[in-house]
Amino acid sequence: MIQPGERSPAPEPLVLVQDLVNTVDLEMEQDALTKPAELSAFCADHGLPGLRFNWDDLEEVLTLREAVRDVCQAHAGVDVPAQSLAVLDRLLAEAPLRLALSADGGATVRPADGLRNVQALVAQLAADITASVAAGTWPRLKACAADTCRWVYYDRSPAGRSRWCTMSLCGARNKMRNYRART
Repeated sequence: MIQPGERSPAPEPLVLVQDLVNTVDLEMEQDALTKPAELSAFCADHGLPGLRFNWDDLEEVLTLREAVRDVCQAHAGVDVPAQSLAVLDRLLAEAPLRLALSADGGATVRPADGLRNVQALVAQLAADITASVAAGTWPRLKACAADTCRWVYYDRSPAGRSRWCTMSLCGARNKMRNYRART
């Protein structure tokens, strides 16, 4: 997916998380997930083939998408709304993970066997987030501080304090608003 300001996308395993949240462009009011078939195609494009969704599933995933966006905004210092945490708690409880150990002593978290549709997608997101927490990359997946944007980007700044999807767009608009407010 193309990132604003020519930012690089998030590293694996955060690509699925970032791409799911960014299936909607809030400023342009364009949503790539308006039909269950579009969600199935999105999942297939992200290594989850064979998932089929209905309209209720689509609604559930859109709710999930916004709850994950709220968590990404928390990485920039904004508290996650209680409603978003409740949605995530419910969906994560329905999408179990399993610990897989390898012959060389390695360990990975994977979705449990037999999951379908929304539960399979949620479990894969959870496994990817777990891996990124272990790698230390999860806190750098952030939502733009501009309320009209909230695009999820990966903060590659040395200090990890970026607040805007890109300084040339949302950052510049914020600076101009602050300047106008002072003068």
